[in-house]
Amino acid sequence: MTLPEKAIRLKIFTGEENRIKHRPLYEVIVEEARNQGLAGASVYRGVMGYGANSQVRTTSILRLSEDLPLIIEIIDRPEKIEKFTEFLNENMTEGLVTAEEVNIVVHKHNKGEKQ
Repeated sequence: MTLPEKAIRLKIFTGEENRIKHRPLYEVIVEEARNQGLAGASVYRGVMGYGANSQVRTTSILRLSEDLPLIIEIIDRPEKIEKFTEFLNENMTEGLVTAEEVNIVVHKHNKGEKQ
């Protein structure tokens, strides 16, 4: 898959404990991104953060939380991102989603060839 020079980066801010039908939200999002043929998805775990309810989540030993902040990033063509945001809007109950235009500088893959 080749991405155009201009693409959209979707950032989804959520927490580890957020779920869709008893499954972790981040797993459902990544699986659906793959099902929709998006270029790729990455999930990052934060060490500290808070959201709309202002409750701080942290890895600090004094305030150990199992509900750490997560960011899911997906980059693809605008039309594919737009379709995917429809899925998010219908299925997410908590979180924040942002989108911004990005410049693709390099996008390579080895097409399954062993190196």
